[in-house]
Amino acid sequence: MRKAGGKIFVGILLLLIALIFYTSWDNNRVKVVKQDIIIEDLPEKLDGYKILQITDLHEKVFGSNQKDLISKINSIDYDAIVFTGDMLVSDDSSNYKPYYDIIDGIKKKEHALFVSGNSDPSNYVYDNAGNVGKHDFIKGMESRGVMLLESVYSIQIDAAKIHFVDFELSTLNTKMRDGLPNIIGKSLRNIDYRNKLLDEITKLDNVDNSDILIGLNHYPVVDAKIDQLNNHEYHVFRDYDLIMAGHYHGGQIRLPFYGALFVPEPYYERSGLFPPLNRVKGLWEYKQTKQYVSAGLGSSQTVSFLKFRLFNTPEINVLTFKKKG
Repeated sequence: MRKAGGKIFVGILLLLIALIFYTSWDNNRVKVVKQDIIIEDLPEKLDGYKILQITDLHEKVFGSNQKDLISKINSIDYDAIVFTGDMLVSDDSSNYKPYYDIIDGIKKKEHALFVSGNSDPSNYVYDNAGNVGKHDFIKGMESRGVMLLESVYSIQIDAAKIHFVDFELSTLNTKMRDGLPNIIGKSLRNIDYRNKLLDEITKLDNVDNSDILIGLNHYPVVDAKIDQLNNHEYHVFRDYDLIMAGHYHGGQIRLPFYGALFVPEPYYERSGLFPPLNRVKGLWEYKQTKQYVSAGLGSSQTVSFLKFRLFNTPEINVLTFKKKG
């Protein structure tokens, strides 16, 4: 019995060592996940249009100066690249290098957009006199060729148009401005500047039905929030062809043959413990609105001893528009 117990102990120890080595290796590689997005009445010129999504880096480094990740990115033929937040580990971090290295290394930045996440700093800072200016993190990013998306960014290919929008701002009812200051984020405390952005959003009120509307957001937009936005006088839920988000990390800790144990989502029961598994990552649809959530690259620092991903390979995502039928 004692020998059998010893063999079991050695077996468990070897299994644990193998798991540690596998997890370390897996956390330091990147896979490219491809997804077709079927859109009814997609303009012919946009059939095959590719968007590369990068999210939730959390200062993770893949090779010296991000060379491994940059090599992956530069091997992909994409038309636009979007960064959907959480490039830093916390909003007071000054370690911009892991993110900046990526921007410096990628070759194609013609249509490169960024929306901030909860661990990134505010887009704007205010001095003692109340003057507003972009945060150094944002200024450094934009000087390298990635644009902060605050309202609408439109691309036209012949007669076809794609509108990338900041999702949260695009849901605000521009006709109800007097009540909006109470529900707007800290980056838009400046009323005059906020109104300027809202004026830009009004162009969405008259877009052509054939135009493609893509909402970029850090947080996934859960079913309950979509219902809430549809029934709130200060909001409008537009006819988005696609919403793109991150934040969940695909669950970060995943179990084989099961999936995610937890996602940070206050809309769900138990605050995201044992979430609905078809709402953790990838493509889903609710009330004719498609949404794609990337599992991203890094890991959350919320729990100090869980700064890793388990059975959850870091990923970047290529979304390709396809015409229905």
